[in-house]
Amino acid sequence: SWLWENVERMLRALMGKPAAQERALAALYGSLDESALMVIRKEVYQKFFALAPAGQDYFKQSTTRLYFIADKLVGMVLDMYKEPKR
Repeated sequence: SWLWENVERMLRALMGKPAAQERALAALYGSLDESALMVIRKEVYQKFFALAPAGQDYFKQSTTRLYFIADKLVGMVLDMYKEPKR
């Protein structure tokens, strides 16, 4: 599907850089307060929908649900950096 093809393309571009990025991402995410997290949540979907307008057909949830998904996504990304073989 188009979603997973985009994910694969982005992951391939980042191959070989996970350790430094995991530390930086964990430090950044841990230092943010709730208002900064809210800005990031909004920006994730604004950028995503700008880059992949067809994504709006897949994500028709409420704003609260989209923010929940964005938080889970960041958690999953951190987990992938910490344990890439899992």
